[in-house]
Amino acid sequence: MTTLQQHYDQYTDEDRHVWKLLFERQLQALPGRAAPEFMEGLARIGFTADVIPDFRQTNQVLRRLTGWEIVPVPGIVDDAVFFGLLAARKFPATTWLRKLSELDYLEEPDMFHDVFGHVPLLTNASFSRFLHQLGHVGSLHASNPAAVELLARLYWFTVEFGLIRDAGSGEARIYGAGILSSAGETRYSLSAEPRRHSFSPVGVLATAFRKDVFQTDYFVVDSLEQLYATLPEVQRQLREAPLVAELA
Repeated sequence: MTTLQQHYDQYTDEDRHVWKLLFERQLQALPGRAAPEFMEGLARIGFTADVIPDFRQTNQVLRRLTGWEIVPVPGIVDDAVFFGLLAARKFPATTWLRKLSELDYLEEPDMFHDVFGHVPLLTNASFSRFLHQLGHVGSLHASNPAAVELLARLYWFTVEFGLIRDAGSGEARIYGAGILSSAGETRYSLSAEPRRHSFSPVGVLATAFRKDVFQTDYFVVDSLEQLYATLPEVQRQLREAPLVAELA
């Protein structure tokens, strides 16, 4: 993969305004909705509304806390590259920000999703351990389209759209970056409208998803540690993965 850089001096006034608007909007919506682990990570990583994150500074914090770093990419990367990066404790992130006219929906994730949504939990040891091992599992199966589809479902319903049960109240809270970076889905995901299921590898791997709508189903883990603990069962399911044509 070609090495890219974050050209920090090229961010415009509009970019800074977009980051500030999105950051402040989410900071108002997330208390009481986001998982405590995410809010703690947001404080640890030091993001603020007034400053677009500089990957060089962010990586200094991540390396010290969990050994991870973020690497610039132009957009969605090939499956084998993606899993290889995770296995090397590198998280791919875009460096461009959406326009003011695109605040609420993008077809492809931008920097606010990749960095605000994902990076705070990279400071969490349990979550980082899961993501690291997921990279190793994905690298083993990257040439098997059926297995990749199943791993995409696991990633989607955990890293992107996962919910977690609050240890005190027992209520669902958000840890998935696709929700945390979306003002609309932040509220929708915890409303009475969607279905919420207790997390299980079998249930997640059997559930297809769409990218262009709010989710109709979410899976709720009891803890971030549960994610890593379920990977052996995921690997067993992958070894029995059917042909792509047979996937639901």
